[in-house]
Amino acid sequence: MTFYEVRARTVVNRVPDASRMPFRWTVNPYRGCSHACVYCFARKTHEYLDLGSGADFDSRIVVKVNAAERVRAELASPRWRGEHIALGANVDCYQRAEGRYRLMPGILAALRDAANPFSILTKGSLILRDLPLLQEAAERTTVGAAVSVGSVDPDLWRLVEPGTPPPRRRLGVCAALNEAGIGCGVLMGPVIPYLSDSPAQLDAAVRAIAEAGATSVSAITLHLRPGAREHFMAWLREHHPELVVPYARLYRGGSYAPREYQERVSRRVRDLADRYGITGRRAPPPVAEPVPPSAPPRQLTLL
Repeated sequence: MTFYEVRARTVVNRVPDASRMPFRWTVNPYRGCSHACVYCFARKTHEYLDLGSGADFDSRIVVKVNAAERVRAELASPRWRGEHIALGANVDCYQRAEGRYRLMPGILAALRDAANPFSILTKGSLILRDLPLLQEAAERTTVGAAVSVGSVDPDLWRLVEPGTPPPRRRLGVCAALNEAGIGCGVLMGPVIPYLSDSPAQLDAAVRAIAEAGATSVSAITLHLRPGAREHFMAWLREHHPELVVPYARLYRGGSYAPREYQERVSRRVRDLADRYGITGRRAPPPVAEPVPPSAPPRQLTLL
């Protein structure tokens, strides 16, 4: 693992309008991610630094060592209007590097002191280290949290998310946050076609999410943007060569699976959430590259 320490000029970054994300501002103290998720959509961003989107993304991590200082300064600017900030929207702010650099306590303290609303999405258990800060911030502003758990299959987890805590441990984080008064939901992200999308697998995941006391659950299907696509397909050829052709068919329209398939996954998860008593259900992020209407629907999965 190699860390590149940099001093950023800005850290509170505006999300391009074309992204169609449900938030406008993000803070990302790291670039690259030791979670090493084979499907990570952010892999392409490493190429902007003349680094690779494969092993480099997993092991050569850019650390914005002045992130907390910049957040505090930018929130104090007269131009800042106190809008919601999403953390962990690109790479995980509670990845392995955070244990060494401890950037998040300073960032959370700045958000707390400014009473600025924020949310955190993570696969990491290190967020519990900062629980007192989250509770202090929640007394002043709106604080939301979500953990990402696409499947509770331990064998699949070891293959596709080798640098993350096990799924059950992440659900333990969800339970601990909710018990401490920090509302925490679960993003089932991603549901991976052919590997984690069967009715039995979805049922097992949503049941475990309900048992963890999640405030909400939503599903997002695997998307394969440039950079991530090449890395994932190379992994698929090694571990599941029988799926290479089906994936080529399923993603022939671009980075996203057909809308009909996505809707079936989301509908199944909504029904399971109702069955297991999860009262809140958030809609998945909108599809940026819909399949043209002329594309015929296909029943390609076990769903």
